Parts: sequence; structure tokens; C-alpha cells
Amino acid sequence: MKIDTSNAVQILLLVGGLSLVPALLFVVTGFSRILIVLGFIRTALGTQNTPPNQVLVGISLFLTLFVMMPTITAIKKDAWDPLQSHQINTATAITKAEQPLRTFMFKQTGNQELSLFVNLAKINQPQTYGQVPTYVLIPAFVMSEMKTAFEIGFLIFLPFLIIDLIVSATLMSMGMVMLPPTFVSMPFKILLFVLVNGWDLIARALVSSFH
Repeated sequence: MKIDTSNAVQILLLVGGLSLVPALLFVVTGFSRILIVLGFIRTALGTQNTPPNQVLVGISLFLTLFVMMPTITAIKKDAWDPLQSHQINTATAITKAEQPLRTFMFKQTGNQELSLFVNLAKINQPQTYGQVPTYVLIPAFVMSEMKTAFEIGFLIFLPFLIIDLIVSATLMSMGMVMLPPTFVSMPFKILLFVLVNGWDLIARALVSSFH
């Protein structure tokens, strides 16, 4: 019985790749940015574990798929489909699949972060994006995602912080120092969030931040 070596290699790579999916999800997609921003929202509202972590991760996953769909489509067209039809080999498919991801990451990576990791890698200053190694691009992309997420989180916190300050000052003026301000302000913050259709605004802002 003859064993198809190419199929065996593909299966081996697929099994090995599946173990890297969680790590890749965090470092080469917008998942980290989305999850961090949603975490900021929950903290700003002061609702403790509501929504629970599982819900935030689920929302982040599907928003990530929505944002990454053009990249996923490009990978399928340029790498997966030709590989399945035996037009290219596995090594070529991996190279072709890497290009759409690199294009996405370059769009989201700041020049400051990219320059930082180019200097840390002690490589020659690249003249084009194609000269930037992927191992340099990925940490630069992750740092840019963290920076962007915290910038969005800061803007999210401001209106809720104002509500906290107003409630705290009102309670102090009324002499109700024993009543925790967060206990009073949380219903107002939730009401404000619902009235302005907060989840829709956040989803719109997150998706728009990748364009």
C-alpha cells in the first residue's frame, strides 16, 4: 500500500498548527485590541464580572473574524485553494499565506514600535516593508495593538469618570460619606451606556479603528 507523503505532511502540519492557533490569535490579529477594550468597558461601568469573561472572549472572537475576513479571504484565495488543487507546495503556500497577514499587521503597526524592534534586533535599517523580518514585525504589531487599545480605553473611561466625580461630590455635599459613591454611580453609568446604545458605538469604533 502506497502512502501519500504530501498528504501525511499536510496532516502533520495541520495538527501542529492547531496547537499554535491560540497564540497566533493573540499576536497576528486584532483579538488583543478588541478584548482589552471590552475589558476597559466592563471596568469603567463597574459591573465587576458582568459581562463574564466567556462572553467578552466570545464577542472578541467574532468581532476579530469580522475584521480579519478580508485577510482570511486573501489567504484562502492565494494559499489554501492553490495548495488543495496541488498547484503549489506547502512551503510556497505558507509564504503566500504570510503576505496578507503581514499587510494587515503593517497597516496597524506604528513607525515608532517598528523602529524600536528593528533597533533591538540589531539588523540593517530596512528600506521597504518587504525587508522587515516577520519576527520583528510581530512584536512591533503587538505593542502597537496594546497602545491603541489603551488609547481607546482612556477615551471610554472619561465620561464614566465624570459621572463618578459628580456622584462623589454630590454625596459629600449631602454629608452621606458612608455611602460608597460607586454604589450610586453604577446605575447611572449603566443607564447612560444603554441610552447611547453603547455596544453599537463600541463595535463601530473598534471595527473602524482597523481601517
